[in-house]
Amino acid sequence: MVTIKDIQVILTAPDRIRLVVVKVITSEPGLYGLGCATFTQRPLAVATAIEQYLRPFCIGRDVDRIEDLWQAAFVSSYWRSGPVLNNAMSGVDEALWDIKAKRAGMPLYQLLGGKCREAVPVYSHASGNSLSELEEDVRRLMEMGFHHLRVQMGIPGLATYGGRKLDAVKALNPAQVDTWEPSPYVRAVPKMLEHLRVHIGDDLEMLHDVHERIPPIQGVWLAKAVEPYRLFFLEDLFAPEDNDYFRMVRSQCATPLAMGELYVNQAEYVPMIRERLIDFIRVHISDIGGLSQARKLAAFCEFMGVRTAFHGPGDCSPVGHAVNMHLDLAVSNFGIQELALFRPETREVFPGCPEVHDGCMWPNDQPGHGVDIDEARAARCPFPEHVYNGAWPEVRRWDGTVIKP
Repeated sequence: MVTIKDIQVILTAPDRIRLVVVKVITSEPGLYGLGCATFTQRPLAVATAIEQYLRPFCIGRDVDRIEDLWQAAFVSSYWRSGPVLNNAMSGVDEALWDIKAKRAGMPLYQLLGGKCREAVPVYSHASGNSLSELEEDVRRLMEMGFHHLRVQMGIPGLATYGGRKLDAVKALNPAQVDTWEPSPYVRAVPKMLEHLRVHIGDDLEMLHDVHERIPPIQGVWLAKAVEPYRLFFLEDLFAPEDNDYFRMVRSQCATPLAMGELYVNQAEYVPMIRERLIDFIRVHISDIGGLSQARKLAAFCEFMGVRTAFHGPGDCSPVGHAVNMHLDLAVSNFGIQELALFRPETREVFPGCPEVHDGCMWPNDQPGHGVDIDEARAARCPFPEHVYNGAWPEVRRWDGTVIKP
């Protein structure tokens, strides 16, 4: 029997984004696995949860009993289903899947049922401070081979999510943070999408991210207003706390909906899928507990006609992106994957990063998930200093009221 000998937490920021990687070392000399536990706004809390609680809980256990260990760890804290503990569990869980695939001598996707496709289509992010700038960026990315693009545009005077920031009006509050107002944004989005359909045409698959920033009733209006422009999906139209509004949208329009980036609890996403209130599930795999949980979720979604579109931002480590990719390769209800482009310094820290070309992410077919870590290089990329220790920046309305990000 091969057992868990030790668990180490590696904190690194090769692109100035704070990443948390877990290394599970086994009793078999030279055999280890890596998992992603990145919660970039609270990385030290995750590291403490792993080092002080999961590490002693897991040492000595059989590396092959992934499901049993996940279930035991899940209830070990009694209170559960939060992002800190889920990310801590994800780091260990993904590392154990890496180990299992390495022991089998095959890429991880083979253990998940084998390929359903040769590579994973991805979407990139297009933005601009005007319609002409956005159109130019869309054309540039389409020439690079991307035909699924998340399109976002700056709104004058507002700190617009997904667009390059303009000179924003300051909110009426002591912090003088940049301001967001929903109404100018809601008016601008249909005009933006109409412009792109007229000038780019129907070959472009457009995605747009609301990022939960608008009042729910304006979200209902927006979903109806953008229906004529045939989006691939409209993302995060509501906050998780406002899930019930999806029923209202479903009864009034056929705009495809993606949701889940902020979900951490089964109670949040199971009803949404069971009732077919969304079309794409957007969970961040480490935030729901890792690969063991994500593969079950993907299978459930298949039965309900919901496709996958796993969250893949810069604050997911290359290990996490590789796990996304292997699951994407193996599920029949794959929809699209958010693009991960790795800069040279990141590739030096994480050899084996997936390659991106022809609008797709491609596996390297090494045993496991295919990504390793150079710990010496990782140590030379310490966490940067951030205001409020890396907390998500405040977003406020003009009158100073805090809103969801």
